[in-house]
Amino acid sequence: MLVNLNDLMLPAITGEFAIPCFNVFGYEDAKAVVMAAEERNAGVILAVNLDMVTFMPMEHIASMLLPLARDAKVPVCLHLDHNYELESVKHAVDCGFSSVMYDCSQKTIEENIGGIQAVVAYARDRNVSVEAEVGSVPYATGRDHIKSALTDVNEALAMEKQGRPDALAISVGNVHRLEKDYVDIDFERFDELESRLSTPLVIHGTSGIKHDDIRALSKRSVCKFNIGTCLRQRFGSGLRSALSEDENLFDRLSIMKKIIPELTDEATKMIELLGQ
Repeated sequence: MLVNLNDLMLPAITGEFAIPCFNVFGYEDAKAVVMAAEERNAGVILAVNLDMVTFMPMEHIASMLLPLARDAKVPVCLHLDHNYELESVKHAVDCGFSSVMYDCSQKTIEENIGGIQAVVAYARDRNVSVEAEVGSVPYATGRDHIKSALTDVNEALAMEKQGRPDALAISVGNVHRLEKDYVDIDFERFDELESRLSTPLVIHGTSGIKHDDIRALSKRSVCKFNIGTCLRQRFGSGLRSALSEDENLFDRLSIMKKIIPELTDEATKMIELLGQ
C-alpha cells in the first residue's frame, strides 16, 4: 500500500527500529526491494535520486513505481531524494510521490528554512511528507561541489521550529557513496542533536557506516536510513557474474531474473540490520 513518510516513521519512533530508504533505478531493483519488504513484513521507502530524475522524466518514474507501491502487501513510500529545484520538488508532489526532500543544505540556514516552508505549504495539504537537511553530508564521489559540515544544533532547532519538516537529515560524520572502508560517527554531536530535537532524524550514506553504529542509531531517534551504494554494488557484481557464467546469455529478462534474487537478499539484510 502507498503511504507517506509519517505513516512509516511514527511506529519507528516508539519502536527500536528504523525504516530503510533504498535508492532504486528501475523496475527490477524496486521490485526486489518490495519483495524483501514483503518477506520481512516490513515498511520500506523507494527513493528516486537526482541522477534518476535527470535520466527519466518524473511522470514516467511515477507511472512505473506507484503501482508497485500501491499493490504491495506492506506499506511503501515513494520518496524524491535530494533535489535542489523547488519546481521539480512540486512536480514530484503533483506526479504522486508521497514524500519529497528539498535539499537547500548548501544555502544559508535562513534560505534553507524559507525553502522548506515553501515546500511544506505546497505538500502538506496533499498528504505528502517533507524532508529537510541541516548541515551537509559530503559525497565520496560524484558531487564535488557539496560541502562537508556537521549539523549545527541551533540551526537544526531553527529548522524544526520554523520550517516544520516531517524529517530532518543530519550530518554527523556520515558520507554519501562511500564504496570502501567506514566512517566514524560523531556520537557526541548526535547525542546533542537527539537531546534537543523532537523531529525524526535521517541518516544518509548508510552503506559507509559500521553495522554496530547502524544498530545503535536505529534504536534511538533515527527513523530513516538512506541506502544506495551497497545495492548498486550487489547489482553490478550480480550482473558481471551472470554474464561471465553464460557467454550466450543476452536476453534482458533472463539476466534480470538472475539478479533480482541478489538484490532481494541485499535489501533483506539491510531491513534486518535496521531492526525489522
